[in-house]
Amino acid sequence: TKYEGNIAKTLDPIVRFFIDRPAGTMFLYMLGFFILLLALKVRAEVALVSSIAYGLTSYLFIILGAGHNSKATAISLMAPVLAGVFLTLRKKYLLGGVVTALFLALQIWANHVQMTYYLGIMILVILLVYFIYSFKEKEVKSFFKSAGVLFAAAIVAVACNFTSLYATYSYSKETMRGKSDLVQDGKQQIGLDKEYATTWSYGIGETFTLLIPDFNGGVSNGALSEDSKSYSVLVQNGVPAHQAKQVIKNMPLYWGTQPGVAGPIYVGAIIIFLFVLGYFVVKGKIKHILLILTILSILLSWGSNFSFLTDFFFDYVPMYNKFRAVSMTLVIAELTIPLLAGLALWNIVKGDYPKEKLNRYLYISFGIVGGIALFFALFSGGLFSFTSPNDVQLKNIFPDWLLNALIEDRQQLLKSDAWRSFIYVALSFGVIWLFVNKKLKLQTLIPILVLLIIFDLWFVDKRYLNKDNFVRKSVVDVPFQPSEADKTILQDKDLYYRVFNQTVSPFNDASTSYFHKSVGGYHAAKLGRYQDVIEHHLSKGNMSVFNMLNTKWFILPDSRNNNQPVARYNPGALGNAWFVQDVMMVDNANQEIEALNDIDVATTLVYDKAFDNIVKSSPINYDSTANIKLVSYAPNKLVYECSTPVDACAVFSDIYYANGWNAQIDGNDVPYFRANYILRALNIPKGEHTIVFTFEPQEIKVGTIVSYTGSTILLLLIILSVFVYVRKYKSEKNKSVTD
Repeated sequence: TKYEGNIAKTLDPIVRFFIDRPAGTMFLYMLGFFILLLALKVRAEVALVSSIAYGLTSYLFIILGAGHNSKATAISLMAPVLAGVFLTLRKKYLLGGVVTALFLALQIWANHVQMTYYLGIMILVILLVYFIYSFKEKEVKSFFKSAGVLFAAAIVAVACNFTSLYATYSYSKETMRGKSDLVQDGKQQIGLDKEYATTWSYGIGETFTLLIPDFNGGVSNGALSEDSKSYSVLVQNGVPAHQAKQVIKNMPLYWGTQPGVAGPIYVGAIIIFLFVLGYFVVKGKIKHILLILTILSILLSWGSNFSFLTDFFFDYVPMYNKFRAVSMTLVIAELTIPLLAGLALWNIVKGDYPKEKLNRYLYISFGIVGGIALFFALFSGGLFSFTSPNDVQLKNIFPDWLLNALIEDRQQLLKSDAWRSFIYVALSFGVIWLFVNKKLKLQTLIPILVLLIIFDLWFVDKRYLNKDNFVRKSVVDVPFQPSEADKTILQDKDLYYRVFNQTVSPFNDASTSYFHKSVGGYHAAKLGRYQDVIEHHLSKGNMSVFNMLNTKWFILPDSRNNNQPVARYNPGALGNAWFVQDVMMVDNANQEIEALNDIDVATTLVYDKAFDNIVKSSPINYDSTANIKLVSYAPNKLVYECSTPVDACAVFSDIYYANGWNAQIDGNDVPYFRANYILRALNIPKGEHTIVFTFEPQEIKVGTIVSYTGSTILLLLIILSVFVYVRKYKSEKNKSVTD
């Protein structure tokens, strides 16, 4: 969907200096964080250190490799939004308000609501702590002035994106993240199922990956070296060397509790050291804010492993139950940890503490962080089993000798990375100690720390995003080649039919849609009723339901030809629309979905009693000579021609969605109703008619007006702020400007 009205989005290429993605996103990670540190009065060269560290955090690379582009963009814009918040709270009302509005407008435009939600949590904690301090310092009036400016900035940012937000809000109520229509165990599910939402819960011990990247093995399927125990036992047990090399390229290394991971969340050993040091050397409300957010982020990421807090948020905090993969809350800690680390370095550079006190803080921090890394390097072998719940299935694949070797390799990965982290902590401690004790200048300290951080993080990042992830543009432009089954189906020139591909995981794979209109596919927020039909009927192979969805073709694995995909025509598909002989009313959604097991959908439809007035508004008859045909297809407009000698009722194989789809017969608006739990149905008077279904959501019309208004206000504010600050600069150009 291309939402109109958001002029602010045209500023996106400007803020990333016209650098193409994904490099532009990586650049914006660093630039946004740099702006945040400048807003907190950190000197530029010191801000550079933790800005680079933040941009090289492993998770930010992993999501680029996985193709989570909207999430990456949304994360890259979190820091500059916070910069605007802090500027406003520092009473720079115009600059802070404009910076907040601009970057929040872009952050919302990135269209990852979950990341915006986490940003909202961060801002609420900041405001709460500032309010407490303002109350103590008797500056409540200025706090509320700042809060008012931030509220206005948020209104402008939301207005810029109102079209997409309004449409998403409207849609979300009908999805699996809204309220279910089905009643189970006497209640209706609201939001995501808690077990589903917490499937990806970070392990409590797994949190040590922030310091030691391969603490839990790193990636679900990763490569081992030829020095590994697995390679050695493969060769010893008669596996040819070239085959053994191939086997160790794809070993199940991860032994945590999550179903699978693309890599760990590693913020850097040096940054963790500086973060702990920040606890001692950073004072005031900023430290408390960052510590609260870090701890909250980690506790929430544990999900089902810390159910007390998770259950509270899931049941009582608005909208929290709309999101899945609670481990993603660690994006907050990934920002707050390097931010406190950067402030710690700045406090050291400023020289606010006497040398003796700084040395004591350095020793304590090194003892804590270096001690943890050294402890796991020396003693981890006896602490863990290095097995996971996922290993149960490995026993059917791996012989015992290979499984035992794999466990040894997992242990060695932890030990080697623990030693690695200890070395980087020791090096950074040494460099900072030399600076504190006047044996190293700032001009030397900064580049050494930058190099150490790059060496630390970049070589971990390359484990998960490297040259193997990049392909030629020609491959991206044509990512899939049609199989023989695809070629067979593509010869069918009907306007509109569906395909069900059983050679892939049909409801978690979108590749089928590259060539065909798919019954399956993937979306994290499917329509709730469609998900119900998947669970109750499609996943159980109910051909009656496949037929009513006009599933004209199936792609199956051919057991006679190495399970290669083969196309199978389904003669039972009911087409784009058909007339029914009977209608059956039920009292609720449970009865409606169960009825699909019993009725003949070719002759009978089932409907909820809520639509009884529409169904009975005209007589329903049946004549075998009646016909209806789709003559024009577009995703947002379908045109049918029909001829019926009697008043009749037709079912359409498209999904019912009341918020935008309108029906017309011969140009006149007519009501339609939901049939067979998910489809559309329409009473049609006798005669020859043209029927048109058009998608015209009111949210788009209203939202476009609001978005244009918000964008205009934002652009005027940007122009005003530039004018004010240019004039201020000119008036002070002969003065000594220190801030």
